[in-house]
Amino acid sequence: MQAVGLAMRAGALALGEEGVMKAVRSGKAKLVLLASDASANTAKKAEDKCRYYEVPIVRSFSREQLGAGTGKGERVLLAVTDDGLAGLIRRHLENSAEVTGIEQTRKQR
Repeated sequence: MQAVGLAMRAGALALGEEGVMKAVRSGKAKLVLLASDASANTAKKAEDKCRYYEVPIVRSFSREQLGAGTGKGERVLLAVTDDGLAGLIRRHLENSAEVTGIEQTRKQR
């Protein structure tokens, strides 16, 4: 979660449902982190939006873990808006035993 803190300090994170959805719609979101304990409604909105806009989404951390990474308390939804930092986080997550996988979303036509 250190990479999330780095993204936060770099101003490369969108926070909260509204901020994340705006980043996804605008094409700025490069990676979305969704808390594993997010509500079903929030999870569906985030997963549907990420699938439509082809943004990778990870759902492997609790809201407490995501919040600890940002230093702002519990967080359910984060979007990384910098390509380099998103790549760094993805590589870290792919090599981590804590993570079960990263879903790369694709448009379905």
